[in-house]
Amino acid sequence: MYPTVAEVLKLPVLRHGRPHVVAGASGLDAGVRWVHVAEVADIAHLLKGGELVLTTGIALPDDDDALTKYIGELAAVGVAGLVVELLRHWSDELPAALLDAADEHGIPLVTLSRETRFVTVTESVNGLIVDAQVDELRAAEQVHQTFTTLTVSGAEPDAVLREVARMTEQPVVLETLSHEVLAYDAAGTDPSELLSGWLTRSRAIQLGERTGYHAGAGWLVTIVGARGHDWGRLVVVCAEPPPHRHVVVAERAASALAVHRLVAKDSDSLERQAHRAVLTELLASPVPSAELLARSSALAVPLTGRRLVGVAVRPKMTVSTQPALSTPPLLRAFAEAASLAARRARVSLLVSTIDDTGVRALVSLSPEANAESVLQRLATDIHEARPGSACVIAAGTIVDGPADARRTLVEAAQVAAAALQGNVDRVFHRLDDVRLPGLLQLLAHDERLEAFAARELGPLLVRDATTGSRLVQALRHYCEQGGNKSAAAAAAHISRTAYYQQLARIEQILGVHLEDPASMLSLYVALLAHDVQN
Repeated sequence: MYPTVAEVLKLPVLRHGRPHVVAGASGLDAGVRWVHVAEVADIAHLLKGGELVLTTGIALPDDDDALTKYIGELAAVGVAGLVVELLRHWSDELPAALLDAADEHGIPLVTLSRETRFVTVTESVNGLIVDAQVDELRAAEQVHQTFTTLTVSGAEPDAVLREVARMTEQPVVLETLSHEVLAYDAAGTDPSELLSGWLTRSRAIQLGERTGYHAGAGWLVTIVGARGHDWGRLVVVCAEPPPHRHVVVAERAASALAVHRLVAKDSDSLERQAHRAVLTELLASPVPSAELLARSSALAVPLTGRRLVGVAVRPKMTVSTQPALSTPPLLRAFAEAASLAARRARVSLLVSTIDDTGVRALVSLSPEANAESVLQRLATDIHEARPGSACVIAAGTIVDGPADARRTLVEAAQVAAAALQGNVDRVFHRLDDVRLPGLLQLLAHDERLEAFAARELGPLLVRDATTGSRLVQALRHYCEQGGNKSAAAAAAHISRTAYYQQLARIEQILGVHLEDPASMLSLYVALLAHDVQN
């Protein structure tokens, strides 16, 4: 906010005096808070720090010890610099003791070889300072208006971070208190470089205040939280100490993020949103990018050099569970249950809802880990966490590395969809467990399978649609009971006479004999194929 000593020396009123920095050049970047004319040696106790002191030197002593003491007292109160006019006391050069003391304390010592109107210097510099303060106030008002608008509009964290990056022109990262990256804006820099080794770097940065700058790391850090509950940190990466305006931006952004979390109680947590973004890109990217791998690692889920296994959780929406909890909250509850189970098992896990059908997860295991044991524990904990909400949990094939992450994620979802149609209760399902339904689930989008189901069941589907009959369901009971008509009638909850009549109509419409094993097999496969496609 304040001009530096170097900037002040460039003003025309001082350039007229032919300024020359004779000592303490290392302090030229010090900010000038005010300009003070002082013609007495005992001036330090009247100063507050940040002043540029102007003097003719007429009242300064010639004794080396006294001059050293004079500079030491000025340094102790934090003056920005000392300007001495070489006309009245000293005409050619300043005493060596004065120069040595200025160099020792890093106080810029400047001489003027021509007579200079100090009052004009004071007016010019102090006017510059006042203008800078006004500009700072205007900028602060703009920051206030911007983040108030974002807060009132319920802006998502990505929008808040984008504004921080725009205002500071620096990368910004939002992380949890356990140092997992929730969101970021690289401000045009390389994201993979920004996030590389984030967990290790972040854990080393601990500040004792809510907002502070760590010079070693080049991080401006502010705590994010509200109502006594802190949950994250906002980090602005800046190599140089930030101006006050950037500190205000960071603090206002932290407030906006805290309010968003309080308001967005019925939506996914920021952690789940960050996990969902990575999982979605893994599903869409045949070859994960370096940035994606860095983002996952910054979420404490490394993918490189690990064994990966996809997991899918699908709720069983029964009559007893549906009214109690609608689908989105139920899925969020399962996602949080999976996350808690992973923390208890000390397993790295990406987990979130991807769509309205279920929860997706990617488990990251060390090469030495027992995958079956880990999956058994995770699945058991998820079931126990939601005892009133039945679900199906499925796992894909264990793969080596991120290149095959998409395959195991897709396979887990397909196995879960197939297991949902079956009646076998397992802690978790694998492809081997779902057998034919699992194979059909893998082929769900194959046009040939769709054509087969339409060819086998088409006339029956049309009859049900036009007349309201339930012949497809009757056929399903027949196939599921292995051709046992009495058992099928009981499963359909109708009399055997009425059920036999339905079977006769099915045979007439489809032109087949249901007692023929090949016909029953084809029709049952067609029913399963129709289920996975609808």
